[in-house]
Amino acid sequence: MLIKPAAALEGGVHHTEIRVRFGDTDPYGIVYFVSYFRYCHRAIEEFLRACSLPPHETFKNVPEGFGLPIVEAWGRFRRPSIYGDLLRIETRVQEIRTKAILFRFEFYPETGHDLLAEGTATLVAIGPDWRAKELPERIKAALSQGR
Repeated sequence: MLIKPAAALEGGVHHTEIRVRFGDTDPYGIVYFVSYFRYCHRAIEEFLRACSLPPHETFKNVPEGFGLPIVEAWGRFRRPSIYGDLLRIETRVQEIRTKAILFRFEFYPETGHDLLAEGTATLVAIGPDWRAKELPERIKAALSQGR
């Protein structure tokens, strides 16, 4: 469950807090790895909002003829998180390429600086034909503001 999205970027970093729900855990009460990828997607959505890019117009934009699917995701899980924990996700744009955006995520406990998990997600711009295309300039410009 999303608790409190930050309204703006701080030094190119967006902070999102997420409470671990029971359904996000395995039978032992530890966050199941797939849940981290859902958390990352929520963090991307909040990052886009902070850059004045509404997610529903950014992931799929029929009028402008582009979409931004996630084509690769990577994660490393360092310490367990459990049901009820409040996680702080720090999200940043690691790289803007001609046709792709690479987001980086770091997960921390509500208070403290012990890295719990980290990951990346790569989004590629595609056209209506599902082929990679150049990122729209307005997307690059909006994402570059926080860098």
